[in-house]
Amino acid sequence: MTNEITIRKSEHIKLCLTDQVLGEGITTGMESVRLVHNALPELDFDSISLATSFLDHKLKAPFFISSMTGGAQQATEINRNLAQAAEHNGWAFALGSTRALVEDKSYRSTFQLRKYAPTIPIIANLGAVQLNYGFGVEQCKEIIHETGADALVLHLNAIQEVIQTGGDTNFAQLLSKIEHLCNSLTIPVGVKEVGWGIDGATALRLRNAGIAFIDVAGAGGTSWSQVEKLRSQDPVRKAAAEAFVDWGISTVESLISVRDKISDAPVFASGGMKTGVDAAKAIALGADAVGFARSILREATTSKEQVIEIMNTRELELKMAMFGLGSGTIADLKKTDRVIVK
Repeated sequence: MTNEITIRKSEHIKLCLTDQVLGEGITTGMESVRLVHNALPELDFDSISLATSFLDHKLKAPFFISSMTGGAQQATEINRNLAQAAEHNGWAFALGSTRALVEDKSYRSTFQLRKYAPTIPIIANLGAVQLNYGFGVEQCKEIIHETGADALVLHLNAIQEVIQTGGDTNFAQLLSKIEHLCNSLTIPVGVKEVGWGIDGATALRLRNAGIAFIDVAGAGGTSWSQVEKLRSQDPVRKAAAEAFVDWGISTVESLISVRDKISDAPVFASGGMKTGVDAAKAIALGADAVGFARSILREATTSKEQVIEIMNTRELELKMAMFGLGSGTIADLKKTDRVIVK
C-alpha cells in the first residue's frame, strides 16, 4: 500500500466525522414512510425477539456495521472497538475496503479482527472495479484467508472514483468478472453501493450473475462525491462534485425497487440509517437486515463501550417500534401491513 492510500484512508476518517460529507437536497426517504401505530399490540414487551439469521448465521438482532475503514493507523482502534462491540451485541460486521490488505502489509492487522469477534459473521469488502486492476480470484482468496471472512461484498462506487484523485474509473465488462468470482469462491459474494443506491434492474442483473446478497446502500447519508471534493486539489473536479451533491437513489426508493425484483436472496438496507425506527421501516419494506456506519463512527473512535451503548439504543428503538406495531418477531415485522409509503 502506498503512502498515498494510507493518507487517503486517514483523511476519509477525519472527514466522515464531520457533517461536511452529507449530501444535500436528498434524503433517505424514511420521512415518507409511516408505521401505523397499534394501540393494542397484545404482546408482552419482554417477549419480543430481535433474533434473526444473516447469510445462514444466527444474529441477536437484524443489524450489521456497514463497511467503513481499514488500512490506516487510526483504523486499528476503530475497527477493534467495532468488532468487540459487534461480538458483544451479536451484530454482523462488514470491513472497510481490503484492497490495502493485499497491496501492503503495514496495516494488515486493521482487517484481522476475528480474534475480537470469534462468533459473528464478518464480511470482507473490495471495490468491484479492482477486478479490472489486477485483482482476481487469488487475491480475493487471500483477503478471505487473512480476514477469516464469512462473505465478501464488492462495492460499487463509480462516481467516487471519477472525483477521487487517481481514481480507478474502468468499470467496463465488470459483470462477467463478478460472475466468474461468484463461481470461483466458496463463500457468498454480495454487492453494495457506497451511498448512491442500486435499482431493481441492476440488482436483477447482479443476482443472475450469481450475487448472493445485495446491500442497497442508498442516498441520504454520506455522499462520497462530497468526501472526495473536500480532499481534492483539482478545481475542476471540486466544481464538478458540487453538481452531484443530490445524486443517487434514496434508500427507501432503492430498497423498494430491489425487493420488487429480488425475492430469492437477502436484501440489506444501509445508507443514512440513524435509528431503530428507521430499521423497523426498512424491514417492513422488505429488508432482511439494516446497516449503520457513520452514525456510530464517532463512538468507535472512543471505546467499545460507547459503541455498545449506541447499539443498545438502536435495539431498544427497534423493539419499541415492533411493540407499537404488534410484531413479536422479525418475521412478523417483515409481514406487517402497518406500513405506508406516502
